[in-house]
Amino acid sequence: MNSIMNLRELMSRNLRQSGILIALLAIVALFSVLNSNFLSPGNLTNIVLQYSYILILAIGMMIVIIGGHIDLSVGSLLALTGAVSAVLVIKNGFPWWVGVLAAIGVGILAGVWQGFWVAVVGIPAFIVTLGGMLLFRGLTYQVLSNVSLSPFGGPYYDIANGFFNGVLGGNGFDLLTVIIFAIAVAGWIVMQWRERLAALRYEQPVAATPLFVLKLVLVAVIVMAFAYQLSRSRGLPFVLIVLAVLIMTYSVVMQRTTFGRHVYAIGGNLSAALLSGVKVKRDNFLIMVNMGLLTGVAGVVYSARMNGAQPGAGNMFELDAIAACFIGGAAITGGVGRITGAMIGGLIMAIMSNGMQLMGVSTSMQQVVKGLVLLLAVAFDVYNKRRAGGK
Repeated sequence: MNSIMNLRELMSRNLRQSGILIALLAIVALFSVLNSNFLSPGNLTNIVLQYSYILILAIGMMIVIIGGHIDLSVGSLLALTGAVSAVLVIKNGFPWWVGVLAAIGVGILAGVWQGFWVAVVGIPAFIVTLGGMLLFRGLTYQVLSNVSLSPFGGPYYDIANGFFNGVLGGNGFDLLTVIIFAIAVAGWIVMQWRERLAALRYEQPVAATPLFVLKLVLVAVIVMAFAYQLSRSRGLPFVLIVLAVLIMTYSVVMQRTTFGRHVYAIGGNLSAALLSGVKVKRDNFLIMVNMGLLTGVAGVVYSARMNGAQPGAGNMFELDAIAACFIGGAAITGGVGRITGAMIGGLIMAIMSNGMQLMGVSTSMQQVVKGLVLLLAVAFDVYNKRRAGGK
């Protein structure tokens, strides 16, 4: 009986993980057929630059959702962090790095503020961050005095717009970009193989070897093709390195550390986590502080990309981040999800937006399509749970 349940769980999990990969490939194939410029080196580079801050937000949001919470304030907080940085760097002439540190510091302080109300006082995160959404937006208008500030220029601007190109040479492409991606793919394959061996050692169900190898080969080919296209444009974006470091760091944190296991436990079954000795208040506090930290980083990237700060910046970004997580396999009840899943979900959102823009689809219709995709992703998760015997 247990083996049947384990097999059913494996099939459900594989369907969820493989489903979003198949969906990503299908969307890429569709837009590449509809527009010949979609897979061009320049357009792929633009996708990375234009949506990197959403992917950074999605990393933190995935951890929040796994813990059984939601954060509605990240768009407003992103605007506030960028505003503080702009006032210091543009208006008062401080060095660019002071603006970066100040933005991240404001994000952390905001996370501490919301973590206190969620973890110590016990107010649901939905309510706390709804208040934070209004509070941080109002503070943004106060900090900027209701006007935009620009430009940053210099090293600050390069954070989201600079490239490594030609460092190692290459005949028609940037060799450094290809090498870095190859190292990353090799590391990912090693991690996947080690996880599989660990699962077999503990007699846990795993995918058949041919399917496992096929997955590794398919992902490696796709990633390296993407790397080659990037290398033919302007080289390796600085912001992509920042994003890669965050993805690797938080993947390890969530899969290999006590904190990560506790977050899954809290979101999966709060009562059991309390009985198991998990320090729920502390971990909930850290979840919100971490979200503030990553929002500060995203605020730096966004303001650098826009080369300035605007009072209305970050509007609706929280919904894009939340949608990326649910499309990427997060469960609406918490306790389920992976950082890589959030990245795939974010890429789906980014590719849909970019593809529809190339096709000249109106902004209103883009919102309609995104809403339908999010609804279908959540419905797919509910369907999987019912198949697995969930309620």
